[in-house]
Amino acid sequence: MFGHQDDQPTVSDQSDDSTFKQPAANGWQGSKTAVAAPPASDFMQSSPAPIPPAATLPTVSLPATAAGDDDLLSIKQQALSALSPIVSHLDQTPEEKFRTTMMMIQASDNQTLIKNAYEAATAIIDEKQKAQALLDIVNEINYFTHQGQNG
Repeated sequence: MFGHQDDQPTVSDQSDDSTFKQPAANGWQGSKTAVAAPPASDFMQSSPAPIPPAATLPTVSLPATAAGDDDLLSIKQQALSALSPIVSHLDQTPEEKFRTTMMMIQASDNQTLIKNAYEAATAIIDEKQKAQALLDIVNEINYFTHQGQNG
């Protein structure tokens, strides 16, 4: 091929009109004969264990002190309170910092974090992402100002 001759003899596949040739030295003749799979009985030497009836299965009961909605809201408030003073320790891009701050604002209705979200939004380099972030800030401010007028 490409200016030099292949010294190995080749055997062409006679099952179709293709010109595919494989070196005869490797023992493969290019046959496209299908190989039959062994019978299924060779794979399954024994039957799988039967599934016990539902009555014999162990039952799992949830503890009576499962966390209710009030407990979950309390944990959320505690987590947000613990996160607020240390959130600046996170190694985040301006986009991630903005999203984290907005999540905290929306989860806690803490409008004092708007300034932090605004600063993170203005640090975003991508103009499209910055525009969306600034729009989100305006919407959040609208939420707080309308909530004050209606409540």
